[in-house]
Amino acid sequence: MFDEKPRDTKEICDFWKHTGVGSVVFAVKPGDGSAREQAASCQKVLGGQANIAIEYATKRYRSNLINWGMLPFTIDPEARKNLAVGDLIHIPGIRQAVKNGETEIRATLIQPGGRSPLVLKLKNLSKDERDIILAGCLINYYANE
Repeated sequence: MFDEKPRDTKEICDFWKHTGVGSVVFAVKPGDGSAREQAASCQKVLGGQANIAIEYATKRYRSNLINWGMLPFTIDPEARKNLAVGDLIHIPGIRQAVKNGETEIRATLIQPGGRSPLVLKLKNLSKDERDIILAGCLINYYANE
């Protein structure tokens, strides 16, 4: 959809029907300090769907993201220079990628100057963690058991 002009209204409606929209936080090494317990819940309440980091400061913070149903992406350090406030990231097929256990996710970085490929990583997610993300959060995961 982002690579070409939509052909008709039905195509646009179908795209939005199957596309989630949310905010993403990028930080070099998030999750340190006293706010790590509250940070993930606040992000989720404000529409957060993912974090992107070079690395996470603590496993606890990463776990909190997962428990709130957010994707704990990492990127290679050199990719950091390509990200800016206000960028859009399109991640087609993310739900299936999580379900399939993929560790490298192909995305498109959309900026005012154009589009470019972006590789997001989902490293070391257990099956349970993937299932929690797919359920939407830890509460939903337990409700579905």
